[in-house]
Amino acid sequence: MSTQPSKPSRLVLPAFSLWQREVVRFLRQRNRIIGALATPVVFWFLIGSGLGPSFRLPSGPQDVAYIEYFFPGTIVLIMLFTAIFSTISVIEDRREGFLQSVLVAPISPGAIVLGKLLGGATLAALQALLFLALAPFIGLKPSLPALLAAVPVFFLVGLALTGLGFLVAWPMESTQGFHAIMNIFLMPLWLLSGALFPAPGRDSWVGWVVALNPVSYCVAAVRRVLYLGKPGAESFPDPGLGLSLAICGAFAVGLWVVAQVMVAGRRKVTG
Repeated sequence: MSTQPSKPSRLVLPAFSLWQREVVRFLRQRNRIIGALATPVVFWFLIGSGLGPSFRLPSGPQDVAYIEYFFPGTIVLIMLFTAIFSTISVIEDRREGFLQSVLVAPISPGAIVLGKLLGGATLAALQALLFLALAPFIGLKPSLPALLAAVPVFFLVGLALTGLGFLVAWPMESTQGFHAIMNIFLMPLWLLSGALFPAPGRDSWVGWVVALNPVSYCVAAVRRVLYLGKPGAESFPDPGLGLSLAICGAFAVGLWVVAQVMVAGRRKVTG
């Protein structure tokens, strides 16, 4: 009789265990919760209050203040911070020897990636939903269908951002290097996503960068779902909800596939 574990047990059970470990680990470290949530909230409040009087939305509902326009972008920033804090544990696990023990275990490489990504996406979605409680205070009142649709949309966006963070963290040997890449790569992706300002036309290089930036469609998906069913929301300059979800989903799947290849390569070296 074969002693090799079945394919479901090599994928589902280890992925669930790693997901559970990520969630418990995050909730036990309160500084990570505060860092992932408080910094974007302060950023949103200060910039939103300061730029509010000079903001004019070129298209879309004309009664949208800047602090309201910036709200979906802040949700994505919170999820990005959560993904960063979640995937930085890859570096810590390698340093502590936990990752090496997982790599030599008889489990699928996809289970390692899946567990990390699902854990980060769960935490990112929960943080985003927590911040969403502030929406009524700025005049944004999503309908019940919008709130129900926001849960899977937030999870999908969190999955994509966690995958992006995992790809950056996996080859890193130090947290200092990870933070350096975050400052020169991850944050500019968010800044050039339409989160801070509406995307300019395609006649400028900035407009093309925003259009080609996959994080732009994450921001657009969040904004579209929060305004689902509201009059005038279809005139927002962002891409449509269907297109945004399709690109965001393809981005998440592509990152998951690339991450699996990277893990499998490291596993061969370790083995």
